Amino acid sequence: MARYQLFVFSDCKDPAREEEFNDWYDNVHLPDMLEVEGLVKATRWMTAEDAEGQQRRYLAIYEVETEDSIETLNEKIKERGMWTMKAGRFSDLPVFDPPNIPRVYKQIMEEKQAK
Repeated sequence: MARYQLFVFSDCKDPAREEEFNDWYDNVHLPDMLEVEGLVKATRWMTAEDAEGQQRRYLAIYEVETEDSIETLNEKIKERGMWTMKAGRFSDLPVFDPPNIPRVYKQIMEEKQAK
């Protein structure tokens, strides 16, 4: 089974509502997206460099295990994203790294541990 990492960069377009943005992302959006077959785990990250006006402040990393082609996986992710909008579960706060195309990386070696 192929293993991938899916990287999605985002920002909150209203700094006064950043807490709301993070709550929505963690408790609504990630669980919704983890319904996509093959997405097995997700974590979110925030830049450690706090510069005013910085873009791509947030990063969601999804772990993926699938036999699907990358094209099929991307289609499933796109369909689920569209569903969240139609279901009224998408927030007005996120700004995704333009263009909003997830960056998918295929694992090419087993992980190594520090000694």
